[in-house]
Amino acid sequence: MLSRTAAALVPFFGRLTVTVDAEGELAPGSIVAANHTSLSDPAIVLAALRQLGVEPVVMAAAGLWRVPLLGRALVRGGHVPVRRADPRAAGCLDDAAAALARGRLVLIYGEGGIPEGGDATEQPPRPFRTGLARLAAATGAPVVPLGQSGARRVTSGGALRQFAGLATAPLRRPDLRVHIGAPVRLTGDPATATAQARHAVTDAWRTAAHPHGVPADQAAFPAFSMAAARSSRIGAHLSYE
Repeated sequence: MLSRTAAALVPFFGRLTVTVDAEGELAPGSIVAANHTSLSDPAIVLAALRQLGVEPVVMAAAGLWRVPLLGRALVRGGHVPVRRADPRAAGCLDDAAAALARGRLVLIYGEGGIPEGGDATEQPPRPFRTGLARLAAATGAPVVPLGQSGARRVTSGGALRQFAGLATAPLRRPDLRVHIGAPVRLTGDPATATAQARHAVTDAWRTAAHPHGVPADQAAFPAFSMAAARSSRIGAHLSYE
């Protein structure tokens, strides 16, 4: 339900472009790691993934389960609540691992939150928490880096600024970009693996953000169009339970 709703609403708020690396693959049982810059980027990411035929299990703050209607949708979709500073916090990794074992893709935000305040300027991924690395180590799942850019042009800053941005976005139609990078296998201890994941997501973010004026890193993966993605071997691997 969340993916269908996002796919229906996002085109009203901006122009979404999705690109996939030449070695990109969204195979069943993969962890999708995305950068988190805005309250609006989860909808943008879900809409982009649905264009690629994927509806992931989302790991999100447990407080969202208390929101009327949204909470019910999260329960029905089998999404995973993340409880911070709670004795049950480690259980979210077990729930995510179970979803991966069933062949689902799991979407996780390694940063664990969004930047406070600020304007619509693009921001690179901040330091990651270790949950992503621990989940990958426990399951052996590959990590698919996802970079998104433009969400801050929809919502950013304080409450009033965010409301104004959301209200005017259908008129402004900001450029929204999502790039899927090549899967990586994390290695080493949690700190090393976490740094590897952040580097891969940062490369994907640079590719997505380059049209928004962010210099492209030479190590960033080359992008190609959605049309090419659909006609390539990637299409044979796009699946979910």
